[in-house]
Amino acid sequence: MSTRSESIDIAETDALAERSQSSAPWFFVGLALVLALGLATRFLEKNVPVWVDWGWVKSVEYPVYAIVLGLVGSGIVGVLGIREKVASAFRTEFFIKTGLVLLGASVQLHVIARAGALGVVQAVLLVSSVFFFTWWIGGKLKVGEKLRALLAASVSICGVSAAIAAAGAVRATKEQIAYTATLVILFALPSIFLLPWLAGLLGLSGPVAGAWIGGNIDTTAAVAAAGAIVGEEALQIAAIVKSAQNVLMGVVAVALTLYFALYVEKKGQDATKGASKALWERFPKFVLGFILASAVATWYVNAGGASAGISAANTLRAYFLILAFVSIGLEFRLTKLLAEGWRPIAVFGSATVFNLAIALLIASILFSNFQI
Repeated sequence: MSTRSESIDIAETDALAERSQSSAPWFFVGLALVLALGLATRFLEKNVPVWVDWGWVKSVEYPVYAIVLGLVGSGIVGVLGIREKVASAFRTEFFIKTGLVLLGASVQLHVIARAGALGVVQAVLLVSSVFFFTWWIGGKLKVGEKLRALLAASVSICGVSAAIAAAGAVRATKEQIAYTATLVILFALPSIFLLPWLAGLLGLSGPVAGAWIGGNIDTTAAVAAAGAIVGEEALQIAAIVKSAQNVLMGVVAVALTLYFALYVEKKGQDATKGASKALWERFPKFVLGFILASAVATWYVNAGGASAGISAANTLRAYFLILAFVSIGLEFRLTKLLAEGWRPIAVFGSATVFNLAIALLIASILFSNFQI
């Protein structure tokens, strides 16, 4: 009996090894596809604004190009019938987590300190109020808890990056990440022009307008674009407020890990049984890398380090996130996206309106007398 069992185990091991060897060439084919689409993304990001003389095109960020190219690639591998063979190279999670760790290098605590405690206070008040409002209205409209977490994190903190961090904490699907990223981009683009116009219409000062913009628009590049339209003061404050919100991304990721590990996925079970082990397994460990990178970058800059080092880290981060978004597009399934329906759009839209109102109130109180 023992001999027969050992023979079966040996046969299964040999079969597994054979499949691994046969799939190895396809892995490199898939990896070449991901890298090629990543380079094409960078090429389009740099050259489309030169080719097309439309103002809004300059504000289109690389997630748009990467996801679109990924979707095109998904269609091609589907038609060729090789999707399953090359799918092992679509390492979305690895690319995302590496990119987010590198993001920490651009979140330097001394930059936030330039605005004193005001930027931190606004970030805490705004992120908490918008997050819980989004979570509440998502519950009212019966949006699933995982997608609700992505929507709440993205609209309250820093868009796609926050959604990705939340996705790791709650184990959301790649389709849900792509869905949230699409909503972030669709809402961010018109905000680049709408918020500066409204700031002028309302007669907001530069610091108040900057704090309002930094607390509302969900992508860093779009924040910079809108702030620059208003003026230099608005641009500086907008960047500081957005940086303060970015710091809270790790806090929210840890909080979501706790909530989902102890409550959402423990319904009907003993929530305390094996809690420590479950939390460590679920804990988004890249957050530790994010914090470490931020601390190292802050020390590096304070020690007089050249800005080229931070720029290199930011460039590397962009490439990893590009590969992540390409992989998301390659793995995307339209049928799963359509299954979400209209409710998530209503949640995101309502949260955006709420964010506009509460951010204006907080910015007007905190930054009305602020001088750079």
